[in-house]
Order: sequence, then C-alpha cells, then structure tokens
Amino acid sequence: MAISDDAVEARAQGWRTLAALHARIEERLEKSLQKGHGLSVSEYTVLDVLDRQDGWHMRMQQLARAVVLSQSATTRLVTRLENRGLLRRYLCEDDRRGIYSEVTPAGRALLAEASPTHDAVLKEVLDEAARLPELAPLVSVIADHH
Repeated sequence: MAISDDAVEARAQGWRTLAALHARIEERLEKSLQKGHGLSVSEYTVLDVLDRQDGWHMRMQQLARAVVLSQSATTRLVTRLENRGLLRRYLCEDDRRGIYSEVTPAGRALLAEASPTHDAVLKEVLDEAARLPELAPLVSVIADHH
C-alpha cells in the first residue's frame, strides 16, 4: 500500500515546522546563555542532565543520547567543562572501565545562575511561537507534555 502524496507532504511539513521551532529556540537560548553565563546550549544541557542524575550515573554514550550529540562530541564537551572546573570525571566503583562525570560545586553554581535565563527564554520563545499560526499547534503539543 503506497502512502499518498498528501500524507508524505503532511509529514514533511510537520518536520519542517518542528525544525523551524527548534531553530528559533536554539538560537535565542544560545545567545542568552552565552551572553549572560558563558555557556553554549550544549554545555548547559550537559550540566543540567548530569545535575539531575540523583543517585544514578550515566556513561558517556547515555549522556550523548540525552544531549543529542555524537559520543565523540560529547566527550570533547565534557573535557571542556572539566577544564573549566564545572565537571569532574571519576571511575565507576563496580566497573573500573566505566567513567562517569558529575557536576562540581562551581558547575552547580553556574547552572543555578543560568537556569532562570534558560527557563525565561524558553518560555518567551514558546509564547511568541504560540502566536504564529504555523507554529501554534506544535507549541500546544509541547505545552500539553509539560
């Protein structure tokens, strides 16, 4: 059974809409986080994801999936954050081959400082997008999952 041209076009349009919303959010977050806190969106996301571990620990490949980067890009990013004193790597107690990262007190302080900026910019961009007919349906889906 072939998929109709309308279904293919609808799916493509949905993807373009999602990409457009993502680009708007990413661009505004990047500018605000860099200007206010010296963090990229990816750096902020790594700190945020690792800070939320709460008793369990992520391997590098799990972190890469969580922040939507390749494993090598994630490793480079973790190294940069470690060099800035925002993360610390340590060996797993149970499996000496496992290397984990945790947020340092300096990283937690920077994350606490940057989180209100991140949250305010995200809300602002989504509120603006909700007023655009082409993005409003997608924003409502995101809001419903919050």
